Amino acid sequence: MAPRKDVKGLSPAPSAPARRPSSVVSSLPGPLSVSVPLEEREVVKVNNYSPSELKNACDDALKRYLSRPVLFKQIHLHTDVRLALGWAGVFTAAATGLYGWKTDFEKSKLGVWVGFILYLVLTSLQTLYSYFVEGDTIFVGRRKTFSKRIITERITISSRTLPVPSSKLSFKPSPTNSPSYSLSINYVQSTSGGKSLLAKGRTHEAKQYSAFFDEKGVMAQEVFERWIGELVEAVMEGKGA
Repeated sequence: MAPRKDVKGLSPAPSAPARRPSSVVSSLPGPLSVSVPLEEREVVKVNNYSPSELKNACDDALKRYLSRPVLFKQIHLHTDVRLALGWAGVFTAAATGLYGWKTDFEKSKLGVWVGFILYLVLTSLQTLYSYFVEGDTIFVGRRKTFSKRIITERITISSRTLPVPSSKLSFKPSPTNSPSYSLSINYVQSTSGGKSLLAKGRTHEAKQYSAFFDEKGVMAQEVFERWIGELVEAVMEGKGA
């Protein structure tokens, strides 16, 4: 059948097929859209001269901020593996000691050696796992959205402290010589149990601790959370570096 013509005798142009979006935007809120009530905050105070205290305070604040029920569910796989290996080593050492105490020395030598070697293996595995697998990872979160299909979002965040350049070293911390809090964020959005990739993003940024802590070591949690929220939302929207 010939195509219909318009008034001028010209055939209408075929309609262009609808374009499918390259990624699916989650219907769940981003971190910046969910404020933290003041009554839920506790004062966080650290020693400004201790980089480890500064980092731990920031790590804990990040976990509290992103693991709220409306955002991401924190995955504790790395912690669980380390604890399992650690407790296995403790039980092995205890069982070996008890066996050696209750059994004659000559008869227990083989069993004690086996227990000792097993303890060393478990301890080594725990150390290797922490160094090579877990690394600097401080937060792994996941959430699911249902939009005609189940969409899974997974975010992995690593942190470390960047030392002050030698040219700026000083006894007293200040905005110009403070060490920096460095973050690496990876985001993946997938469906079909992770078989189909919908979107991914990655970013890396650092900011001096003096931007989050005052002279007395009190943390400005709102400032820190706003910085974290901006980074996470940017990487979720594909704007990360």
